[in-house]
Amino acid sequence: MQLPLKITDRSMDLSEAAREEIREKSELLNKYYDRIIRCEVIVDAPHRHHSKGLLYEVRINITAPDAEMIIKRETDEDIYVAIRDAFDAARRRLEDLAQRQRGDVKRHEPPPYGRVVQLFPEEGYGFLETPDGREIYFHRNSVLNGGFKQLTIGSEVRFAEEEGEKGPQASTVVSI
Repeated sequence: MQLPLKITDRSMDLSEAAREEIREKSELLNKYYDRIIRCEVIVDAPHRHHSKGLLYEVRINITAPDAEMIIKRETDEDIYVAIRDAFDAARRRLEDLAQRQRGDVKRHEPPPYGRVVQLFPEEGYGFLETPDGREIYFHRNSVLNGGFKQLTIGSEVRFAEEEGEKGPQASTVVSI
């Protein structure tokens, strides 16, 4: 962190043990994202709940060169649980930011696609050909939205492949 940690307590006096817990957890944040400029932790006890007693709310404001984060967790009657939950959420947000900046964000591959090359409407099945030349069997029940009747030779489809008794087969087929 480029600027010192700022701890603010509102509506209460924060114990030295709780302050130390906050200091330790804030130091760990640098491990997940080393470009943090400023971190401010605000601990508040906004009101007493008549059945649960004092509820603590922890808010963490983090400033980084390319992000401004406000992490606010739901209240908890145990201040250490409230601190832990807030810092866990901050850690996850910082890990996500670091992954996005590195380009590690998961990208979902689109489902495989192919063309209908053989169709046996009376028997209720057909074959797809993938761009790499493989033939995939499909049954009329695999075609979504009752679309088997609309398929023709050459129709482009997306499909989910699985291993069948006699080789690869499409478990789901969608016309595109």
